[in-house]
Amino acid sequence: MATYLDFENSIRQIDEDISTAKIKGDGHAVEILEKNLSKEISKTYKNLSEYQKLQLARHPDRPYTMDYIRALLKDGYEIHGDRNFADDAAIICYVGYIRDRKVIVIGEQKGRGTKNKLKRNFGMPHPEGYRKALRVAKLAEKFGLPILFLIDTPGAYPGIAAEERGQSEAIARNLFEMSKLNTKSVSVVIGEGGSGGALAIGVSDCVAMMRYSVFSVISPEGCAAILWNDPSKQESATKAMKITSEDLYKLNLIDAIIEEPLVGAHRDKENAAKALGDYFIKSLEELDQLSDSERLEKRYERIVSIGAYEER
Repeated sequence: MATYLDFENSIRQIDEDISTAKIKGDGHAVEILEKNLSKEISKTYKNLSEYQKLQLARHPDRPYTMDYIRALLKDGYEIHGDRNFADDAAIICYVGYIRDRKVIVIGEQKGRGTKNKLKRNFGMPHPEGYRKALRVAKLAEKFGLPILFLIDTPGAYPGIAAEERGQSEAIARNLFEMSKLNTKSVSVVIGEGGSGGALAIGVSDCVAMMRYSVFSVISPEGCAAILWNDPSKQESATKAMKITSEDLYKLNLIDAIIEEPLVGAHRDKENAAKALGDYFIKSLEELDQLSDSERLEKRYERIVSIGAYEER
């Protein structure tokens, strides 16, 4: 069954009415209700608050990395392990074809259902996950394959074992190495981009966000707890932090917003995947026009411009 958020209650009611009308075989009622549904969806989704967009980014039915891989990648083959400690299931790596381009896809996977969420550690990678991502990225560089990074994590795992194995070093190493990686790369925030856990696979030639995704240095709950000692003020924190795709695009922190369906990727996974695939291929075609030195220089300029400001 579909999961509805609080602000989607009116949509849920119409959906239920449509289901009832279909059971009764009342085609005329279905037609009217579907028109009403279209109007209600437009009314609801065109006036979302920052906090409602955060809720959509975390929606349990939202497509995860594996969903996009299944939708976009042909002849996919998974690559495992960091060749040092273990194979972290919170980060998955695949080689295959998107359209007619041979590519490598590296992404964070949250998992569905209790058993799978535990296996994926709720999408919070350990150091070996980031080291696996770097190993596979280096493999892509060796064979001249473009990389698609899919970001979707509440953050890197903060447990003692992860810290003992060098969580901060693993993230810092990825930032350093991927900033000079000599192959085409595109990063897309597909849901929740949390802190260094997202940045570790977010250094690319192009960085984009799905329409209803967020990208932040800390969770709104964490921010509210620190600033006001009150995690319940997460709605105020979300608004103040400027973490939506529109905010970050205005601040020149991302290159593009991928226009997923108005109703959200969780209600139209097929068109959401198509929009992501179209953006990736279009970005590669633009990067194809640059020489290696031009592309690396452009990436460098993009990175050093982050946080730049002028005093007035």
